[in-house]
Amino acid sequence: MNISQKDLGHLGMLLGLAGFTLWYLSDAISVSTSVPNLLLILPVATAVLILCLAEFLTSLWRRELFAAVDDEPVREILPIILLFSAYVLTLPWLGFDLGTVLFVAIFLRMKRENNWWMVIGYSLIFGLTVALFFAFMLPYPMPMTFLPID
Repeated sequence: MNISQKDLGHLGMLLGLAGFTLWYLSDAISVSTSVPNLLLILPVATAVLILCLAEFLTSLWRRELFAAVDDEPVREILPIILLFSAYVLTLPWLGFDLGTVLFVAIFLRMKRENNWWMVIGYSLIFGLTVALFFAFMLPYPMPMTFLPID
């Protein structure tokens, strides 16, 4: 196995992600083991750890630590970071449902998705499903525009 400096960086990132996830999960468990406290944290942490393990094992099986990754230049990533910032900052006014639908639609267009049916359909289905999930699962009310959830 030929290990490059880039491979070690990717391995470090993977181990850092797994380590941070384990730390955050253990901290959440030490605060409270109640269902409302762990309702979102435990499934997400489990999924992240499974994905980290799967990536590591797949890389070992391919006999290369990590496959080559095409790093996106900052000029392509910065607009997405700005879009996400605008999404988070406008949620109190737009509502979680409308804000998520708009964020997903604009993101898909920024990633050059040209099929408008795909953009609209995926944005509506994903955005409204996520909004409903969080509205029913979180113990506090989410600001909504269209979904009549208290």
